[in-house]
Amino acid sequence: MVDSLTVQIIVTVLAGLAYAVGLTGIIVPVLPGTITIVIATLVWAILIGGWPAWVAFGIVLLLGAAGMTASYVLTGRRLHAAEVPMWPVYVAIAAAVVGFFVIPFLGLPIGFLAGLYVAESLRLKDWRKGLDNTWIALKALGTGILIEFSLAVLSTFTFAIAVIVHFVTA
Repeated sequence: MVDSLTVQIIVTVLAGLAYAVGLTGIIVPVLPGTITIVIATLVWAILIGGWPAWVAFGIVLLLGAAGMTASYVLTGRRLHAAEVPMWPVYVAIAAAVVGFFVIPFLGLPIGFLAGLYVAESLRLKDWRKGLDNTWIALKALGTGILIEFSLAVLSTFTFAIAVIVHFVTA
């Protein structure tokens, strides 16, 4: 029979792996990002229990919501100010997925850039303006990703502190 401490360690390691997937998912938009981190913390808190786990979940939930909201709002505002609609971004995401399978790993950013550039160039009927708007869109998306990633790293520190507190006080 497996003892309780072993189960807690396994659950914590799996939650940590989910954090790695979540952090990667923020940078590589094909994987789920912040949602994975929040759900991993919730599952960890349910299975581990105790005040450190639930305090960590509350903080991670707030940071996750703030990160996703800030990313969405700031990116949307910048794209709207530059008069870039969302459909070229969706085309770029689809091209990134295709690129990922055509050229493993490097195809993701290459596909995204190519898809965004072609979509914007066709929309504007000008290849030069398409390049300018692609750069604006990339800066907007990069800013959103940076903010969301920064708050996800804070969530990771919160989780790590909760893990330490849980196992030291257990």
